Amino acid sequence: MTERRETLLITGGAGFIGSALVRRAIGEGRRVVNLDKLTYAANLRNLESVENNPLYTFVKGDIADRPLLDRVLGDAKPDAVMHLAAETHVDRSIDGPADFIQTNIVGSYALMEAARDYWRGARGGDPEAFRFHHVSTDEVFGALGETGVFTEESPYAPNSPYAASKAASDMLARAWGRTFGLPVVISNCSNNYGPFQFPEKLIPTVIFNAIAGAPIPVYGRGENVRDWLHVDDHAEALLAIVDRGAPLETYNVGGDEEVRNIDLVRRLCAALDELRPKAGGGSYAEQIAFVEDRPGHDLRYAIDASKIAGTLGWRPRTAFADGLRATALWYLENDAWRQSIQDGGFDGRRLGLEGTSP
Repeated sequence: MTERRETLLITGGAGFIGSALVRRAIGEGRRVVNLDKLTYAANLRNLESVENNPLYTFVKGDIADRPLLDRVLGDAKPDAVMHLAAETHVDRSIDGPADFIQTNIVGSYALMEAARDYWRGARGGDPEAFRFHHVSTDEVFGALGETGVFTEESPYAPNSPYAASKAASDMLARAWGRTFGLPVVISNCSNNYGPFQFPEKLIPTVIFNAIAGAPIPVYGRGENVRDWLHVDDHAEALLAIVDRGAPLETYNVGGDEEVRNIDLVRRLCAALDELRPKAGGGSYAEQIAFVEDRPGHDLRYAIDASKIAGTLGWRPRTAFADGLRATALWYLENDAWRQSIQDGGFDGRRLGLEGTSP
């Protein structure tokens, strides 16, 4: 088995996790073709550090466009497809599921079919010569109670349209591996955080609203628990999986950092109090506003990442306290990036679920 795949086709590479993966792969000297439709959450500013690198190529396009996929695969001749393109925001999926069905299911199907034809032709159907890495979420497993963890054997029980669409695409990837022999690997990750995340998600929402003097929305009473994984650690895990992961295997990727939402928000406010004290005194925590919970809000997620640690030698490197402070500092020091998001029409409100934000 190859120890390293040198040419990667990465879908969704202008998004949060995708751009971290592109930056890391280029930094390791790999050739990357980034296929991205550039929907609202994508941002080519995330890739300014590599945009002029001769190892990097950007192609704007839709993963549901089969003729385009055939051309890109034929031109790039990748050793692996790393599929991250997806609609990802739970709130948006509740307001409008159609985009999630189209991209996450129909688009994934088109990409798998294109990859299968490419693999059989250019790669001769050799399972060691190619990988199709389908990148997914722990939300496909549904919710945990106060104890327990998700393992690779956990049953699927998605509770939101987003989670259901990702569960469906996971099942397609499994089927294309089992039925057609496509050398598929699947990974399911916990909540990611770090720089360049679009501010519809919790951590950048807190930062954007805090420094704008706006209410900081927290669903319910903030009792929901998430496992937090730094996006750079996740990118490292993804490359380990695409290089050394076995066909038809699934790998859970987690940060082993479980935190209640309300505790995370308070810790982040405390970091902001230190890094950018409020002009009039007081704490950003005074801006916390509890809002109506979203429908079907899963109580708790927790990942058992022992399989990837034992078989591929990957473990998260970033302690959450350190990563959270560094993330807050990055947003504060990158006003131009924040301004580009606001210039694109984002006004600081939580997106989706109209009427739940204060």
